[in-house]
Amino acid sequence: MKTTVIVLIMALAAGLLTGMPPGELLDLLGKSFTENRLITLFLLTLPVVGLSERHGLQQLAARWVAGLRHLKPHVVLILYQLFRVSHGLLGLRLNGHPTFVRPLVAPMVLEAGRDEAPERLKAASAASENYGNFYGQNLSPVQPGVLLVFGVLTSLGFQVSLWRLVAYTVPVVLLSLLFGALQFVRVDRRR
Repeated sequence: MKTTVIVLIMALAAGLLTGMPPGELLDLLGKSFTENRLITLFLLTLPVVGLSERHGLQQLAARWVAGLRHLKPHVVLILYQLFRVSHGLLGLRLNGHPTFVRPLVAPMVLEAGRDEAPERLKAASAASENYGNFYGQNLSPVQPGVLLVFGVLTSLGFQVSLWRLVAYTVPVVLLSLLFGALQFVRVDRRR
């Protein structure tokens, strides 16, 4: 929330310092806000996740994993990384750390690895999110990163297709899944 206020104040200050009329500046800010409404979804998810946590979401996730006695942390982490890659493939953008890792994934991993160092398991949970999100988003031609690369290459005169760019990312995504799985198994075996 503080970031939004700071960005808004800086935009107003920059506009006024450049001599932009206040009415035109507000019109530009309003137009930018309506064209980028998805940013407001992030502001809505935080209170919802906070209320869910306050009413026991983390404890519920941990109890569910406790019922699966033989579940290991690396299995939860690998499955979550696959979940995030699949969302990237579908072109869906999710706020992973605040909406999934903190309230769900980390408590499940901590419960599955009761005998492990909690800091290491929390770090592995965050890594699973980062790997899945970062590499998975390159599997969809509608993601901003892929479109940016396509736009730059096209503007430089290269003949490329979006699908070919996506095809080049597939081996990298598969390697990220493999190396992530190896890392998570290694975290599990460090007792």
